[in-house]
Amino acid sequence: MPAPQTPAPRPPAGRPGARAASGPGVPARDRYDAVIVGGGHNGLVAAYLARAGQSVLVLERLGTTGGAAVSTRPFAGVDARLSRYSYLVSLLPDKIVRELGLDFAVRKRTVSSYTPAVRDGRPTGLLVAGDGTRESFAALTGGEREYAAWQRFYAMTQRLATRVFPTLTEPLPSRDALRERVDDADAWRMLFEEPLGVAVEENFTDDLVRGVVLTDALIGTFADAHDTSLLQNRCFLYHVIGGGTGDWDVPVGGMGALTDALAGAARAAGAEIRVRHEATRIETDGTEAEVTVRTPDGERAVGARRVLVNASPQALATLLGDTPPPPAEGAQLKVNMLLTRLPRLRDRSMDARQAFAGTFHIAEGYGQLAAAHRDAAAGRLPAAPPSEIYCHSLTDPTILGPDLAARGYQTLTLFGLHAPARLFAADNDAARAALLKATLAELDAHLEEPVTDCLALDANGEPCIEAKTPLDLERDLRLPGGHIFHRDLSFPYAVEGTGRWGVETAHANVLLCGAGAVRGGGVSGVPGHNAAMAALGR
Repeated sequence: MPAPQTPAPRPPAGRPGARAASGPGVPARDRYDAVIVGGGHNGLVAAYLARAGQSVLVLERLGTTGGAAVSTRPFAGVDARLSRYSYLVSLLPDKIVRELGLDFAVRKRTVSSYTPAVRDGRPTGLLVAGDGTRESFAALTGGEREYAAWQRFYAMTQRLATRVFPTLTEPLPSRDALRERVDDADAWRMLFEEPLGVAVEENFTDDLVRGVVLTDALIGTFADAHDTSLLQNRCFLYHVIGGGTGDWDVPVGGMGALTDALAGAARAAGAEIRVRHEATRIETDGTEAEVTVRTPDGERAVGARRVLVNASPQALATLLGDTPPPPAEGAQLKVNMLLTRLPRLRDRSMDARQAFAGTFHIAEGYGQLAAAHRDAAAGRLPAAPPSEIYCHSLTDPTILGPDLAARGYQTLTLFGLHAPARLFAADNDAARAALLKATLAELDAHLEEPVTDCLALDANGEPCIEAKTPLDLERDLRLPGGHIFHRDLSFPYAVEGTGRWGVETAHANVLLCGAGAVRGGGVSGVPGHNAAMAALGR
């Protein structure tokens, strides 16, 4: 840390309603109450501090804010704004939307999920969609037992959600305090103490139903149903508590609509946002900090009372010169597509618009998920890669230009499971191509026509499809190992060293406000909110 110097007189702090500068130009002052490193959605939420009257500078390495929560037009000359990386909203508390006055909305999907299957040589499937769910369960499983078990199990998770979700924006409870709040011994055992596979096998008998339940435990998470680390339990928990309901909703206007609203709210509160400004070092004595910033015009230092880092724990350690945490490893394939029309299904009883309106599960039976995990753990691409697909344009056609919408075009987002970064290390391009081919083949097995026959073409005559491996995400977004949660998720309670809010670091005036904080992961804004509360001494 440089020798202390007499600080220059401070300009007036930010205040609600005071618009601040943004863009690539140099920061307006030499010292701020708070410097936020990273202009992703959590960093923008941390600009709560500006609403509290503090001077705030947000530094973003890229040319735009948003991080992984952005909408882009990835296909040349095509007017379709896709949620390129993150794509659904569940964990964003209404409290944050309300308190920041965000002009942002989500829409409910009319269908929760559809899972195609073949029974007795006949194409069929499981539809989870309101009143039709019971009938679909009976047709698939031949009785009422699985549907009754489904109702009991998800009634349990919904009760849990109403009790756990509000705690995400409160100081971290102890394990005992959270268990007391849950007030359900069976739920606590199934989700917090035993591998999730035990509960899945205790409650359900049908392989396909078991698989649909397990998928929420494997999003971006490489684990087996019986993994003793309970990593799958932690992932499942965050996927069933969102909003107190567990619903996953479509952001109107794409995910970029959220980060655009957050950036606007931050500026309106007086925060200064500088893009193409990369923090390269943080020095601190616990009371005062200095951030070295690489700007388009050269390098400069900015002083701060505190620094909030919206980056991975690995990046935080690098900035501080600390020992980095263990490496993280992402485990997914993300594919974006634009179609001229939805493909026809082999299950003639199911309309494609209904099947794709929710989560369309592919190769996600319980046995298939276990086999894919075994393949990947052995260093092989899964023979039958599991994935799930979402058609956002059915719920929110505004992401398409008027001409595309009028012609019936649709978007498809595919999220592949059990694709750990290690599989791409030797040859990322070749492994990406091979996994994409195998993944689409699993989808095509349930279609009357190859999905590639339905792909739109861009202005250069190329098919409108792109795929991103963990290594691609590491390169594009600096996600460590391509891990979409920055590191393995944690249970939402305090353990030794987590601090009051789960954002604290070894340095008193440096806070972690990214997805790697306790209760991080997903598009939630929770780490940003909690870091702001910690900075304010709440």
